[in-house]
Amino acid sequence: MALRGALRIVEHDAMVYRRTWRGGIVTTILGPFLFLASMGLGLGGYVDRGGSAAVLGGVSYLAFLAPGLLAAQAMQTAAFESTYPILGRIQWDKTYLAALATPIGVDDLVWGELGWIAVRLTFACGIFLIVMAGFGAVHSPLAVLDLPVAVLTGLAFAAPIVAFSATQRRDSGFNAIFRFGVTPLFLFSGTFFPVDRLPEPLQPVAWITPLYHGVDLARALSLGRVDPLPAGVHLVVLVAFAAGGVALARAAFRRRLRV
Repeated sequence: MALRGALRIVEHDAMVYRRTWRGGIVTTILGPFLFLASMGLGLGGYVDRGGSAAVLGGVSYLAFLAPGLLAAQAMQTAAFESTYPILGRIQWDKTYLAALATPIGVDDLVWGELGWIAVRLTFACGIFLIVMAGFGAVHSPLAVLDLPVAVLTGLAFAAPIVAFSATQRRDSGFNAIFRFGVTPLFLFSGTFFPVDRLPEPLQPVAWITPLYHGVDLARALSLGRVDPLPAGVHLVVLVAFAAGGVALARAAFRRRLRV
């Protein structure tokens, strides 16, 4: 019954997306091309000529950058899907109140919304992975596992942000998430350069963020350099963020919807 209720929420979101997909499909497809062409090939050409291969582990900047951008794309997609859509269905459209007048329960809402976000992440990150392969940035068959890793990275952000969104009355709090959370993580979690190039006091801060773990694991898989122990740590951290976020989201939804 719980699974059926969650699937109904996923079905609802999919029906809504049928009316709005044209607004984002171009960005979803074109974005990876522009990022990899400009940053991976354009800037990467200067980086490679500068003799930084030793710093990057002996690979081209494109091969180093691409899996990091994949994980970062998952974070950004998850953040957008977990903010305004969630607040809108609670505060403005009252969609969840209507749903709760049916056999749908609060847990169905939480699991259904996270399920739909996982679908969106799979679609967006799948396209990014295909573009990566087209650019020659994939160096190992293990790169196919980058897709579930990217989805898990996105959910590690989505679940806590869904919980936060359920506590908001206005959208002003989202500015802080993107300005002080998403943007700094995008820049300083190992996506564009190794974390050990950060000032020493900031390195531990990067290590405890979910994006760092998603970037490092996706990069190891893409390059075929997977060390079981660090990979296990990365997975545990990502699962912990996602599971903790689910618990917070369930509690926040119950308080907000008074169920």
